Amino acid sequence: MVILFDQFNMPKDVYGIIFATEQQGVVAKLLIDYMKTNNSEIGRTEMSLFATQLHNGEIVTTIDLPPYAGRRVKLSYNKRQFYDRIVTPMKSMGLIEYDLYKKTYRLTDRFNKLMIKIGLEWLQELKRPPLPLKIKEA
Repeated sequence: MVILFDQFNMPKDVYGIIFATEQQGVVAKLLIDYMKTNNSEIGRTEMSLFATQLHNGEIVTTIDLPPYAGRRVKLSYNKRQFYDRIVTPMKSMGLIEYDLYKKTYRLTDRFNKLMIKIGLEWLQELKRPPLPLKIKEA
């Protein structure tokens, strides 16, 4: 997954930076909040139940986005797309991890560590001497 952002127009929350659409950000935030209420860890069954309820439009929540600010909204999101566009990218970026032995999804701080690593790699690149360039004369 590629994260693109504009340093002069940063979104108010991390979900706006990570996900391409507002809807994906809302669903991801909802999943994170759900996991937080369950000690930051849920099983495969709970994840599947959450995805099914989302697919069936059975989840009602309050959204803080401008058109819906403060109102209760019924959310619906395709189950397959939930796994493809929300869960899988969150796993690959280190926001959540799946424990194969316990069969659980868990929130992690690996994303933060990876962002720090990227920042350190950029600092090293700044210190590296430039490569010699040979420009062809016309």
